[in-house]
Amino acid sequence: MNDPYDTVKDRTSILGPTIQFKGELSAEEDLIIQGKVEGSITHKQRLTIGREGTVNASVDAQTVIIEGSMEGDVRAEKSVSVKETARMTGNISAPSVTILQGANFNGTVDMGGGKSAKADVPAARRPSSAL
Repeated sequence: MNDPYDTVKDRTSILGPTIQFKGELSAEEDLIIQGKVEGSITHKQRLTIGREGTVNASVDAQTVIIEGSMEGDVRAEKSVSVKETARMTGNISAPSVTILQGANFNGTVDMGGGKSAKADVPAARRPSSAL
């Protein structure tokens, strides 16, 4: 029987919602986190923090997609996407960064120019008490 995952790039692992992991996590295939991870994540492919996922870690990956809760700094070789369902506190460093409207993001963004841009909520989106 042939292995359906002939290459590392074809594989995807999922940490389910009941899994809690503490420590140094490293992987070479795509990874989807729906559980809780605390520590550090070093990843060679795409890392997705699912809507149910909670990560309190420093992350170093090729591509990062954040849909759930993330606290910590993220460095990606290609891109970081913070989806509208995300809640993120931390700094992002990647050549391409997307933060969708509705995302709760508090941190800085460095897209390789050496300068960090402070992410801020536009005045129209701030709570009235902040005006």
